[in-house]
Amino acid sequence: MSQDNADLEARLEEQDTFEPPESFVEQANVTDPGVYEEFEENWPGCWERAADLLSWDEEYDAVLDDSDAPFYEWFTNGELNASYNCLDRHVEDGAGDNVAIEWEGELGETRTYTYEELLDEVEDTAAMLRDLGVEEDDIVTLYMPMIPELPIAMLACARIGAPHSVVFAGFSADALATRMNSADSEYLITCDGYYRRGDALDHISKTNEGLEGVEHEVSDVVVVDRLGDDLDHELADNQHDYDDLVAEYEGSTVEPVPRDSEDMLFLMYTSGTTGQPKGVKHTTGGYLAYSAWTSHAVLDIEADDTYWCSADIGWITGHSYIVYGPLALGTTSVMYEGTPDYPDKDRMWEIVEKNEVDIFYTAPTAIRAFMKWGTEYPEQHDLSSLRLLGTVGEPINPRAWKWYYKHIGGEECPIVDTWWQTETGGMMITTLPGICEMKPGSAGPPLPGIDAQVVDANGEEVDAGKAGYVTVNNPWPGMLRTLYNNDERFIEEYWQEYSDPDADEWVYFPEDGAKIDEDDYITILGRVDDVINVSGHRLGTMEIESAVVGVEGIAEAAVVGGDHEVKGEAVYVYAIPEDGYEGDEELEERAAEAILDSIGPIAKPEEIAFTHELPKTRSGKIMRRLLEDIASGNELGNTSTLRNPDVVDDIAEQVSND
Repeated sequence: MSQDNADLEARLEEQDTFEPPESFVEQANVTDPGVYEEFEENWPGCWERAADLLSWDEEYDAVLDDSDAPFYEWFTNGELNASYNCLDRHVEDGAGDNVAIEWEGELGETRTYTYEELLDEVEDTAAMLRDLGVEEDDIVTLYMPMIPELPIAMLACARIGAPHSVVFAGFSADALATRMNSADSEYLITCDGYYRRGDALDHISKTNEGLEGVEHEVSDVVVVDRLGDDLDHELADNQHDYDDLVAEYEGSTVEPVPRDSEDMLFLMYTSGTTGQPKGVKHTTGGYLAYSAWTSHAVLDIEADDTYWCSADIGWITGHSYIVYGPLALGTTSVMYEGTPDYPDKDRMWEIVEKNEVDIFYTAPTAIRAFMKWGTEYPEQHDLSSLRLLGTVGEPINPRAWKWYYKHIGGEECPIVDTWWQTETGGMMITTLPGICEMKPGSAGPPLPGIDAQVVDANGEEVDAGKAGYVTVNNPWPGMLRTLYNNDERFIEEYWQEYSDPDADEWVYFPEDGAKIDEDDYITILGRVDDVINVSGHRLGTMEIESAVVGVEGIAEAAVVGGDHEVKGEAVYVYAIPEDGYEGDEELEERAAEAILDSIGPIAKPEEIAFTHELPKTRSGKIMRRLLEDIASGNELGNTSTLRNPDVVDDIAEQVSND
């Protein structure tokens, strides 16, 4: 490392706050700090600003109806269509030749859809669905990977007023059956297969296995042929080839169906590890307005941008920030089918350079992988087109934040570290990049109009520097309306903890721990259930993990609690060394010291084990339950949902030998 680079690294390591570059502020969509006060003084009327980003068939009567809280209604009696807002109006305004979706395939193929071409495809698909018998309010299940037919099907469903339920393609056959049963869905669009790291994966067999578990009659299944000659397959009597079927409707005109603002746009099932999945219901007006407004204000999206969110559309991030938010604003949204390291570890930066991406939104998990692989990969490409960076999905530790800021953004791009959930529909806590300074590791203040607080167990706000629980004390347009066919569970899951129904005070509890500083910046510490109770002290696993990953030489870590005769529970750390580092005693000592410095002696780990991989589900989540079993010496549970099941035995053997 040169002396200049060493000096820069040292300066970044010491720096706690970062100002957005003047060049960014000059062009940002939101730059007036008074927006926070304006939203507070004019709440809930402030949300008209979000509704104004949309085109309405029928104007709404009121911004908010809270007469039946917590079953809030937004933009009451307004009518609109999400497909029209994402497609037709841009074509009508003369932007039909602008690129809507730029798709990059796993094997290097590309497909480009202008807004006019995408509208044509959506109308053909909508005509096909309607002729199959799909009617307004019928729920259509979509079980597809990151191929263009997925957003096309979503927008086609929205066009005819049929809510969609997207099931992540990596989920099991049983997960598909469970979700179709819950939604009473009679229609399915899927595909024959897809590619991962160059290999053709059979998806249709898994689909058929799932269909065997559906308890009602499935009228029709439409199958996209993604793999061609790479997978021979036969279709059942009620299964149709997508291309053949849609071709029959080429050139169709399907008028968008006006939907009430409170009509359901889609269901999204949360993928909890226990119990039945929860069908989160999002509606048309509030959700679309909120995803558009947050895309505009936080992601700073303009119509002439090329924007890339690297999430999967099977998750809420992909719904809000690949499809609905960006397309409502008329921008170019990049979709990528594959993995970040195929065919090489510079694949993401190759796509950024090739498409001259302006805004890049990804997960801390990916950033930690980029760090582990090394700076030589982004350095091979020109990333100067980037204007804004974002993170989503989990808290990002300061070291990863600074790496992202320097090596991807060149110290010229603000970073928005966004906290939100499937249930919130869009971002809730984050900086506004044209206004706020950034604090690595802290998501930032609540967005304008969002009354998020950090409270203690009694619901009282905690002092600066203290930890507590996140609550949201006012409704917001993008919020879930209920859990599908389960209003009682909706109240129990989200509103029961801190609300006082007798006083008509309803407080949303997202079950996340956090701490707040003197500037009202909130640092998310992780799920409330992600805590370890050591000798009566509740320690957040996220806080400990952040301390460990802040150590040079450690790429990723998972912290769990294990049984202990004296303490009840003890802290166990599983860590992946960065390339070029050994998981030796020196690295172990530095990790332990970082925990002591960050949290204190109470968090001293019982064991620090180094491993080449952590057990992860197919969606990339660390399966901490298995690590807890290893720490406690329990019999290992089911590993079939893991993408790397062999690693569990490797870790268990290593721990037993230590």
